[in-house]
Amino acid sequence: MKPWIELGSAQIPNNGGTLTLRQRDQEFSISLSGPRGELMNSRRFHSEQQLSILGCAHLKNREKARVLVGGMGMGYTLAAALEAVPASADVIVADLIPEVVEWNRGPLGDCAGRPLDDGRVTVHIGDVAELLVAPKEQYDAVLLDVDNGPEGLTHSDNNWLYSVEGTSCIYKSLKPGGVLAVWSASPDAVYASRLKKAGFQVEVKTVRERPGKGARHAIFLAKKPAGKRGG
Repeated sequence: MKPWIELGSAQIPNNGGTLTLRQRDQEFSISLSGPRGELMNSRRFHSEQQLSILGCAHLKNREKARVLVGGMGMGYTLAAALEAVPASADVIVADLIPEVVEWNRGPLGDCAGRPLDDGRVTVHIGDVAELLVAPKEQYDAVLLDVDNGPEGLTHSDNNWLYSVEGTSCIYKSLKPGGVLAVWSASPDAVYASRLKKAGFQVEVKTVRERPGKGARHAIFLAKKPAGKRGG
């Protein structure tokens, strides 16, 4: 078996550890220093695709749809979102770590079909939260693939996204009928309840990391009622 080759590393802000990109033949891996180990692998991305497919299902014919993707990862979530929305859509992808974006522009890009080359994409280097506390009711869908879900691991500030305050801000940032889709390593009844209290209609889907096999992950689908405005 061919050995892993290290292609790059990046420091996560606020002592969040070190991310390392490795390649073995046509397989890529992004791991986190310490006991957490591997975060992403180019052979296991089905659940990331399902995040976008489910979260953008209502946008197939929505002209000028506006979608926010939190977390660049290996590009699979972004690529699936682009497949799910019309040519007139505007898709913003936010990632805190510049190197992750550069990896997707470089050696990692072919894995997901180089979605950053799509003219509909705008890249925001920084915390996705910065885009959720700005002008209200601007997104048709918000897709969050950040850390392990409601319990942030790689960057503690990500916990804000899943807090009462963060959930309220996301609700206000969505247009009526808009959808928040959240990837999680596992179900979380407390988070589902928090979404409902914020005003969302909530459904939790179980998806596999590979089609029909592999680990089970959860996708929280939280819809802002069509007749609701603001918070």
